[in-house]
Amino acid sequence: MQEDTGPNVTVAAPLRSFAQRFAFVLLLGASISLLMVGRTDPKIFEQARMVLIDSTAPVLDGLSRPVATVSAAVENIRELAHLRQENTALKAENARLLQWQHAARTLLAENDQLRTLMNFSSDVAVKSVTARVIGDSSGPFIRSLLVNAGIGEGVQRGHAAVTGDGLLGRVASTGERSSRILLISDLNSRIPVLVERSRARAVLAGDNTRRPRLTFVSANAEVEIGSRIVTSGHGGMFPTGLAIGTVTEIGDAGIRIEPFASPDRLEYVRLVDFGLDGIIGEKHTPIIPRFGDPQ
Repeated sequence: MQEDTGPNVTVAAPLRSFAQRFAFVLLLGASISLLMVGRTDPKIFEQARMVLIDSTAPVLDGLSRPVATVSAAVENIRELAHLRQENTALKAENARLLQWQHAARTLLAENDQLRTLMNFSSDVAVKSVTARVIGDSSGPFIRSLLVNAGIGEGVQRGHAAVTGDGLLGRVASTGERSSRILLISDLNSRIPVLVERSRARAVLAGDNTRRPRLTFVSANAEVEIGSRIVTSGHGGMFPTGLAIGTVTEIGDAGIRIEPFASPDRLEYVRLVDFGLDGIIGEKHTPIIPRFGDPQ
């Protein structure tokens, strides 16, 4: 077996010397005492000797192996230090894994929204641009979103803003690299629509609440809770059949529609050019109005 060398032996050498001297003195004293007792009564002598041996055996055993004892203590200290280092490393690794998990969940959510946008389909060939929502410019008197696509990407005023669930709104103004989308719930939004099953005509009017109203509905129109509402194509604003929402309330407050496309937690939208000329006006207007311009 390889002998211990290094700092362990250096520490243990004085202990070994002290142990040997202590053991010698202890045994010498015990021998003299036993000799004196043995002269008077051998039986007492034997009992005393055994008691002495039993009481000193553990001490002598420990003192006879100081190097092993010190080595074990040093090894325990080293192991404790190693465990602490390993614990610190594991904590750092856990923090990195949590960051990666957060990034993966963010990418997964974005991929889900992009897949939802792919659900949109049209019967006619259209041009479209996928844009990221970069701001919510909604307020007490306006409901709109800002996206990071503009004239440079071919976006124009009047283009439809859709998600995989349905119509979200239309492009109200454009900049070189951004656009403002007027939501269907905005007070200034008016969209010709149909009750899909009965084909009854109406106008979807926003009033800055989450659920726009159906207006100009004929008295004998067949409208019920759960009726599906789609664009009618009248006015040249949107093509026929774009999904908008379902009827959720019929009462004194009017007929309320719950839109399929919700702006809440929305990250991406699709800006679609259907080639229609229903929106009359300038080809594009600035997002930020100048002082004195009409609002």
